[in-house]
Amino acid sequence: MFDTMIRVYDRLVLGRPLLSIMLVAALVAGFATQLPKITLDASADSLMLQGDPSLELFREVGREYSAEEFVLITWKPRGDLLAPESLLPLRQMADELRELPGVSSVVTVWDVPLLESPPLSLSDITSAEPLPDLSQPGIDLDLVLQELTTSPIYADLLASRDGALTAVQINLERDETYNDLLQQREALRKLERDGTLDAAQAVELSRVEKAFKAHTAKTLDSQSKLVAQVREISDRYRDSAELFVGGVPMIAADMVSFVQSDLVVFGSAILGIMLVVLAVIFRSLPWVMIPLITCSASVVVMLGLLGALDWRMTVISSNFVSVLLIISLALCIHLIVRYRELHAENPEGALHKRVLDTVRLMIVPCFYTAITTMVAFVSLVVSGIQPVIDFGWMMTIGIVVALVLSFVLVPCLMLVWGDKGRVAKPRPDNIPLSVYFARVADRFGVTILVVSVALVALTALGISRLEVENRFIDYFHEDTEIYQGMELLDAQLGGTIPLDIIITASENEEPLPGLEGLEDFEPSDDPIAKDDPFLEDDDFGAGDEAFSATPADDWDDEFGGGFDEFASPEESFQPSYWFSMQGMRKLDAVHQHVDSLEETGKVLSLSTVFEVVKDLMGEDISGVELALVQKSLSGDIAQMMIDPYFSADKEQARLSVRVKETSETLRRNEFLVELRRSLVEDVGIKEENLQLTGMLVLYNNVLQSLFRSQILTLGVVFLAILAMFLILFRSLPLALIALAPNMLAAGIVLGVMGLAGIPLDIMNITITAIVLGIGVDDCIHYVHRFMREFPKDRNYLAAMYRCHASIGRALYYTTITVVIGFCMLMWSNFTPSIYFGLLTVLAMAAAVVGALLLMPRLIILFRPLGPEAAEPPAGSALAQ
Repeated sequence: MFDTMIRVYDRLVLGRPLLSIMLVAALVAGFATQLPKITLDASADSLMLQGDPSLELFREVGREYSAEEFVLITWKPRGDLLAPESLLPLRQMADELRELPGVSSVVTVWDVPLLESPPLSLSDITSAEPLPDLSQPGIDLDLVLQELTTSPIYADLLASRDGALTAVQINLERDETYNDLLQQREALRKLERDGTLDAAQAVELSRVEKAFKAHTAKTLDSQSKLVAQVREISDRYRDSAELFVGGVPMIAADMVSFVQSDLVVFGSAILGIMLVVLAVIFRSLPWVMIPLITCSASVVVMLGLLGALDWRMTVISSNFVSVLLIISLALCIHLIVRYRELHAENPEGALHKRVLDTVRLMIVPCFYTAITTMVAFVSLVVSGIQPVIDFGWMMTIGIVVALVLSFVLVPCLMLVWGDKGRVAKPRPDNIPLSVYFARVADRFGVTILVVSVALVALTALGISRLEVENRFIDYFHEDTEIYQGMELLDAQLGGTIPLDIIITASENEEPLPGLEGLEDFEPSDDPIAKDDPFLEDDDFGAGDEAFSATPADDWDDEFGGGFDEFASPEESFQPSYWFSMQGMRKLDAVHQHVDSLEETGKVLSLSTVFEVVKDLMGEDISGVELALVQKSLSGDIAQMMIDPYFSADKEQARLSVRVKETSETLRRNEFLVELRRSLVEDVGIKEENLQLTGMLVLYNNVLQSLFRSQILTLGVVFLAILAMFLILFRSLPLALIALAPNMLAAGIVLGVMGLAGIPLDIMNITITAIVLGIGVDDCIHYVHRFMREFPKDRNYLAAMYRCHASIGRALYYTTITVVIGFCMLMWSNFTPSIYFGLLTVLAMAAAVVGALLLMPRLIILFRPLGPEAAEPPAGSALAQ
């Protein structure tokens, strides 16, 4: 069977090398035309854990409170915050921002009503006169600054407590098309997961997914352009103030920008470095160009395939390009080194036969290497996180592409190029570097085993310290705008990471007695009138704790995501538990507890509203007055003032919390577990009535799922690799010996991460699969060659020296080339790219050292291929 396949391959591929090369060139050219269609997706939705109940709750909360995305600009003037030199350019910049397409509103200190500058009475704020703001002539700026820095609504959100900094919030138009398509897609996917999706619904799901994908591509492009326009406008005002741009859309745009830059700049640099290293190693143009042509063809075909299928790369799956280069390069170098060995053994032999023998000798180990490496990457498919799943499938398909192209292009280019590649016969004084590894394995066997055991212990210690964490701020250098902006937001403007706490009133929780008569209460009878503009002053938006505070003539300018959509007016009034004394006290207790935590920044809820009402009334508020606040508000005012924190239909109260990304004590999972425990046990909230959601919860769920799916499935992956080794080597002892260096290499990388304090997160979780893929490659090639060499003299040491002098060269050639090339990533501005480069270098070094030192020592120690010959033959490798 094998001989038949080789004959067919010889006739179809090697028999017509020029035609084969031309067909591959046409294929590559065809896929190259799809490269412009490649899309990078850094949206939050692309990083979510699919099927996570918290994700559905997050989307429900977004729909309930009409959350908007926004971009923030921090404004720190050279002089006083409220000086004309600061205020006038600030207003001019805001006016320019309002003209941008896709912007629904812009909120600055100019746009908020002022209640305490000077303090207003209840009659003042219930009058028909517009509320005062900064544009009012003769307004006391000292009182304004005091209000901005002490108000429970404005302080730590619109202005810093020290009065040196203010925020400009650019609210983006709510994308109803996106939300509608998302809702349709998730509803149909739920039917699919439940197994109740019929044929018509399956067709509809396919249509909706296609429409959603197309729409998100347009949305990402428009948001990227909007962020660029915001930056362009803000740059024109840097003479007036120190500015930083922040917000989720900006983070997504910057991550895409960094990844694109790394792909182009460092991808080209890595190829250039590889070219130089290959030139130094082989000192022959053919052996430099053949690997580069083949590697480039593999990458172009895969990227073109992604473009043609609209299969989007993310900041995670984009790493597949670098890993594919490693695997493709390894295949090429193994073929070239084997060809050079055959050429050196018989320089006068026929070129065609030499190339065919190279393929015949290398196809089996390369095929099993590819299959076993694919097993490692398929393990990523169970993660439940789409970018990680995509990375697993991209690598699986990419390995197939690299294997096919390597065994078509490399042999055919050898035939076309002829014997022009420089191949010198080995000289006795020219000892390959890999042979020195053999000498170490021979002379220091006990030391190698002792060091390996010590590494196992050190690895176990490191893995025990490995943290499952994710701080977005750590992804960027300290001198980048995104880092400095997030740090400033945490320090002076209330935090960066959104967390929502949803509390549902129990069925037996009722408002205070004596409120039933409020069903017939008319707003005109309430001292807090229906059209009371005060209620506008204290509006705080839904979404990411952003508030909407506007002057009387422009209440639609929001500072947040919750006031752009207005619900239908209430048909009838039903007193809510949350507008009773019991409800207020419970919310106050929750609010105060959450606000007291070191990791939290700004906290907003109905408790904030109640506090403002108390301050303005100058006395404690009663249960009847609380109910009147709920009853007396008009539909529009209620939605601005109450709806961001209260759902009448569900009898839910919402606390909008910002968590500090830069907090050194923040450990997401521990924080959320302790927060839930303390709210239940210390504050008295019933477990079934408490829900936590928001980006903090979602990303924590992603991290915990990654840890479970990847770390806990490593055992299954190792078993699968062991099964592949058994099929290939047909020896359980040899399969176990080959598995040992892989396990140690994977453990070393994870252990170093733990000891160095590098957290395991969504950006580096794939390193385990990469380590296994690289380690498997080295071990299979070495053991396969050892099984060929040992029967020659049945001497383990002699076979080891021959293997190190032959296949060992290919292993260290590949390692040196990749290590030097990937060190270029140390100059990236994107920290995950730096870690990826360094961890890949560590993985390559650990894999090759394990294959050239530990594995041969174990083979010699346990002798899995049977007993040695009585005496080594004369002239064996032992003489070396």
